[in-house]
Amino acid sequence: MVLGKQVLALVCCLSLLPVVAFAESEPKAHFSDYVVSLKQEALDKGVSLQTVNDVFPKIKMFKKALASDKNQPENQVTLETYLPKVVPQSKVDTARALYKQHYPELEKIGKRYGVQPRFIVALWGVESNFGQYGGDYPILSVTASLAYEGRREAFFREEFFAALKIAEREGIAFSELKGSWAGAMGQTQFMPSSYLTYAQDGDGDGKKDIWTNTSDVFASLAYYLQQTGWKASETWGRQVRVPKSFETDLADLKTKKSFNQWQELGVRRFDGSNLPKRDDMQVSMVMPDGIMGRKYLVYDNYRSLLRWNNSDYFAITVAHLSERIKYPAVI
Repeated sequence: MVLGKQVLALVCCLSLLPVVAFAESEPKAHFSDYVVSLKQEALDKGVSLQTVNDVFPKIKMFKKALASDKNQPENQVTLETYLPKVVPQSKVDTARALYKQHYPELEKIGKRYGVQPRFIVALWGVESNFGQYGGDYPILSVTASLAYEGRREAFFREEFFAALKIAEREGIAFSELKGSWAGAMGQTQFMPSSYLTYAQDGDGDGKKDIWTNTSDVFASLAYYLQQTGWKASETWGRQVRVPKSFETDLADLKTKKSFNQWQELGVRRFDGSNLPKRDDMQVSMVMPDGIMGRKYLVYDNYRSLLRWNNSDYFAITVAHLSERIKYPAVI
């Protein structure tokens, strides 16, 4: 999940992607030879013969049915139209119910990693629809096939060996190591390499089960945010208004100013009131849809969300859902 814009965007939009069909006929020419090369490399890397003999006979080539991109929507997508679609009231209701249901555990994990529980639930909801979408494809076949396809061979080849390491270290069977057609796994939608870096044992049972164990899911999501610099004392940002004379070049994550400095430039809270009178925070402006769209002052936690997926739409979606969880207070 921390492997570049294209891959991150690919991983976070999995729920919108088409179905994958595994080939039942003869595998693509020379795929078997490619698998032989992976097998030899696995042995060279020190993977046990037992794991190799168990895994490699089960690897198959698959074909993915890519949707046509010819039918584009007539109207340009903006946050005003996008957010109601990806965060409908039904999703808000589910998020709030699950937040209440799991709150004792979420509070414990939130304190352990320094991440507010509402952001854990929001990220869970955006990534996998609260575990409803995790993918059902064998990751070792997926990553081997995508490596063989060639467009991102080096990336997917490394993800294949990361998945192989998971199978061996964690004792996860080939049939249980499942994910999306792009290789993202479980309720966190971690790529195999991200699993090795960020997956956590949330309940102390000795396993890191991001597929079925919500304790491990919550802990893994929180640990990722912690490791990217999340600050429990801060939120993500706020929607604001700007004057007609506002210089749009200032809307850039590279530009940081204090609240007082933004205030002097005419920036106000969304309700028109003054910004906090603080000089101790350096914050940035983002305008994903340009000067005519929504404007936000964003904090360092927003940057942590971008580390997960380098997309303003993604980060704002998670932030928006977190706000809907927070207000009104869950009783």
